[in-house]
Amino acid sequence: MSTVFTKVINGEIPGRFIWADETCVGFLSIAPLAYGHTLVVPRQEVDKWTDADPALIAHLTRVAQRIGKAQVEAYDVDRAGVAIAGFEVPHLHIHVWPSSSMADFDFGKAMSDPDSSRMDQAAEKLRVALRVMGDADFVPAES
Repeated sequence: MSTVFTKVINGEIPGRFIWADETCVGFLSIAPLAYGHTLVVPRQEVDKWTDADPALIAHLTRVAQRIGKAQVEAYDVDRAGVAIAGFEVPHLHIHVWPSSSMADFDFGKAMSDPDSSRMDQAAEKLRVALRVMGDADFVPAES
């Protein structure tokens, strides 16, 4: 049975994509900690990150780092937060979000109903930042 993330990747469920390559995708979280909160998800279904091939983890981490740098630039924040939780969906994913303090790491404060137009703006803002950084080959035109 495919996960909800596989359905997003396959276009069965809409997603705001900011990254796509042969190995993984990056799309905005539907329950963001901040606007721009992105999930880096492998195309391959792997439940636990500890079960993933080390080469896959390395690739996902490189992509998460590129997205984090784009968030720092686009949102003028000090850092990008990163976490691997894995309890919400049984499909490996890395959370990356714009962050200014440790208070931004509280998943209990995730938005349950983020503004749709601000989500669209966040996706485009990150796409632009990634293109400027030289990652245009991996940035979809729109989601």
